Amino acid sequence: MDYKQIQELIKMVNKSNIGELSIEQKDFKILIKQKGQKVTQVVAPPAPVPVAAAPAPIPVAAPPAAEKPKAQKEETPANTITIKSPMIGTFYRKSAPDKPNLVDVGSDITPGSVVCIIEAMKLFNEIESEVKGKIVKVLVEDSSPVEYDQPLFLVEPA
Repeated sequence: MDYKQIQELIKMVNKSNIGELSIEQKDFKILIKQKGQKVTQVVAPPAPVPVAAAPAPIPVAAPPAAEKPKAQKEETPANTITIKSPMIGTFYRKSAPDKPNLVDVGSDITPGSVVCIIEAMKLFNEIESEVKGKIVKVLVEDSSPVEYDQPLFLVEPA
């Protein structure tokens, strides 16, 4: 199943009353859950040769990322909202290398504002804010790998 087929499944689930869809095939497993108007996807590919190269760097980067949220929890103000990664991929703060950051600390955001780009399977996905507020903290370094549901930004709601 390719990325476009997965996107079509997500759109179909989003438009229907289906709360959860799970598909298992020889090569992979996918689970799509619907939360309100938001659709979340989890893709667990097997370990074939092309895919095996991608998971290898992620565990190397995962321990520092795992340590950061623990440190963040101690410093996180109670009135902030966390924007989390909806997918596994590479986090980018800019839409192109020669462009400015999409958001910085202190940037005002509204629902639908693009806050970052996550590259997954050679596709660049714009991640949009679901809240209105001000960026308080950027929790991920530019061009670093991110996991599903990993905190990306702290937002002070407006």
